[in-house]
Amino acid sequence: MVFKKMLSAFGVGGPSVDTVLTNPNTRPGLTLEGQVNLLGGDAPANIEQVVVGLVTRVEIEGHDAEYAGVMEFHRLRVSGPLQLAPKQQLAIPFQLPVPWETPITDVYGQRLRGMTMGLRTELAIARAVDKGDLDQVNVHPLPVHERILEAFQQLGFRFKHADLERGHIRGTQQTLPFYQEIEFFASPQYASTIKEVELTFVTSPNGVEVILECDKRGGFLTAGHDAFGHYRVSYAEADRTDWAQVVDGWLRETTSRYGSLRAQGFGGHGHGHGRGVGMGGVVAGAAMGAVGGMIVGDMIGDAFEGDSGEDFGGFEE
Repeated sequence: MVFKKMLSAFGVGGPSVDTVLTNPNTRPGLTLEGQVNLLGGDAPANIEQVVVGLVTRVEIEGHDAEYAGVMEFHRLRVSGPLQLAPKQQLAIPFQLPVPWETPITDVYGQRLRGMTMGLRTELAIARAVDKGDLDQVNVHPLPVHERILEAFQQLGFRFKHADLERGHIRGTQQTLPFYQEIEFFASPQYASTIKEVELTFVTSPNGVEVILECDKRGGFLTAGHDAFGHYRVSYAEADRTDWAQVVDGWLRETTSRYGSLRAQGFGGHGHGHGRGVGMGGVVAGAAMGAVGGMIVGDMIGDAFEGDSGEDFGGFEE
């Protein structure tokens, strides 16, 4: 066993920790399994607790600027008080439930450009806390997410970037303090009306809410503006739906009803890039039915080009 990181907060000769994930790949609603390996230092150590937590990078709107901060959004205490003898080796197994709203970081094995995710291990001894070990985590989409992302590609949209915005989308069941935006450049067939589309999933045990923000082009006598759509999808019919047709319908409906949305008071912007919009009354029942297996084969490939871990350096605090 290789112990990667000495706990600097406890000085030379202190205990060290290494967390090993059974599999760093997971999906929203599943679990991450692994074990925390402790190695005693030169003297006995009274450990108060051992905690693992999911951390990611979130864009935060300041007074006059936007900046990125590291945020822990889910944690689990894997051990209470224990005594670690000199040079003692101790393995503590854990199972960490992955929240349903955990953002997607990887699609078909490719890292989404802009996304970071890690599991951080904290050890507390005598009021000193060391966030000692950080392991990369890869969050893959659920089948319904994959179908919708694939539909955008089939319709010719090109992936641009993904990030997390601090704030809440009104009218959704969102529980985490941030939401993910997956941004696409418009395909040629939509280019006359749309510049870009931002896609957000708010996922729960009951299904997925899909929020679209379309950056509409201005017309001859009209200014450009954002148009919003909010759709609910059950896990059921993921395999039996023509998703390209469904997404095309969403886009056409979203971009055509901006006027009525604004008339109902839904046009105002809120947090981040305007996702505070209230969409509670604008729900289309698309795609109900039962989830089948995963797409295996058809690769999105270059559409989701990214690096396997270069962004992971963004966790330095």
